[in-house]
Amino acid sequence: MRTASGDTIPGRIAGKLRIKSLPIDTLRENVVFLSRHCHVLRPQRHGGSRKVEVTSAGRSLLASILISDDPAFVGDDEIGLSEPALGRLGVRAGDMVDVAPAQSPSSLEHVREKIRGETLSPQSIALIVGDIAAHRYSDMEVAAFLIASASFMTADEVLSLTRAMANVGARLAWGRDMIVDKHCIGGIPGNRTTMIVAPIVVAHGLLMPKTSSRAITSPAGTADTMEVLARVDLSADEMRAVVETCGGCIVWGGHVNLSPADDVLISVERPLGVDTPEQMVASILSKKLAAGATHLVVDLPVGPTAKIRTTDHAQRIRKLFEFIGARIGIAVEVLLTDGSAPIGRGVGPVLEARDVLNVLKGDADAPPDLREKAIMVAGRLLELDPELRGGRGVARARELLESRQARKAMERMVEAQGPSPIVARTGSRTLDVPAPRDGEVGAIDCYRIASLARLAGAPTDPGAGIDLLKRVGDPVRKGEPLFRIHGEDAADFSASCDAAGEASGFVLR
Repeated sequence: MRTASGDTIPGRIAGKLRIKSLPIDTLRENVVFLSRHCHVLRPQRHGGSRKVEVTSAGRSLLASILISDDPAFVGDDEIGLSEPALGRLGVRAGDMVDVAPAQSPSSLEHVREKIRGETLSPQSIALIVGDIAAHRYSDMEVAAFLIASASFMTADEVLSLTRAMANVGARLAWGRDMIVDKHCIGGIPGNRTTMIVAPIVVAHGLLMPKTSSRAITSPAGTADTMEVLARVDLSADEMRAVVETCGGCIVWGGHVNLSPADDVLISVERPLGVDTPEQMVASILSKKLAAGATHLVVDLPVGPTAKIRTTDHAQRIRKLFEFIGARIGIAVEVLLTDGSAPIGRGVGPVLEARDVLNVLKGDADAPPDLREKAIMVAGRLLELDPELRGGRGVARARELLESRQARKAMERMVEAQGPSPIVARTGSRTLDVPAPRDGEVGAIDCYRIASLARLAGAPTDPGAGIDLLKRVGDPVRKGEPLFRIHGEDAADFSASCDAAGEASGFVLR
């Protein structure tokens, strides 16, 4: 019998059990179900590990154990596998598998070193990342690594983490010297510039195979919003076909198997609310390296209620991006942008997609701040084109947007990626939140607006979110609506409405 790392352990006895497929989705974790009277592994033989190793045809996985007292659920000679575990092991119901007590992954000792405050070697980090990507860690063990790393990471550790995550999973190569990309670190509601920047850049002729994230702590990620328009869960081959046809794409990076360890880390970061600069930089750059990017523009919004709240903090993150980028072969330019207020009007997938389409179509009521920021970021990417005269980037971006060439590029990408699997409509429940008095909008709290949109159900309910009806500087009269809450689920909608009544996020002066 072998451990997850392939080492043979003398004296460990494996027994055989027949697989029973259970229609249970345990998400990221490998979980198996055993009878309390299982004749191969009884509870008293589990020791303290609560894990087993299941092996079949040279493939193995470590899995946590849940015990059943119902023989109809899982018999004494059976092992019940959840859907994720069944797929990862590549077996079917009725197959016989070897089952033995599992040893913890040896890389957990390096996690303990990090908990003690030690600096990890590149080899130690690579072992941890490999085991995380192979789903050998429980969520609790992943959380231990995240929190220990959040306490302190050196720049060299961030570099090692970035390389290790990029090296586990697929690596894309495009056969060109220049592959451009753009990323925003998030934290600003409605800042959906990628869906405007990408078609502008593609319309110009640069290659931009954009892999985007789903929301971590926000009401929508770029992938969530793009999914309102088109399918985003493309395979690597499907993504390549779209890029070869259209010059670019906007797809969910998690389905392309780029830096899969990062997806596991993100899934645990989300409920913990952990999003440190070091982990953020490693996450972003590992995905870009795996996706084959050579040039990257990073949007780093700075504002009193943004993720990054001071210019000094932003400069430290900029330097970390530049340090890691230079050592992994990606030319990184970091833009410090205004993060003092939400951008656009909609907050939530459907509402943000509406704003994006209005900008691409050139509608008179398209949010001007979203349009101008997208033009600015696209202009910086276009400046990378050696054929474009220096200083012409912004003018060229505006030309491509106003001539509707960018809109046509987006339409080609949408058609090539395929129809969206979701119903794109705003939530049927609405509430207008009124101004408590006459005045002028002095500030809008980005964090509070994002929280209200998430409470309303975004992005789980794509049509949930916030529609901003007033902007900073707008005059308001008492009772005039400041924003509209959209929701679908009654409980979520009610929670958002109650929270808005306590604190709207709007400051009047």
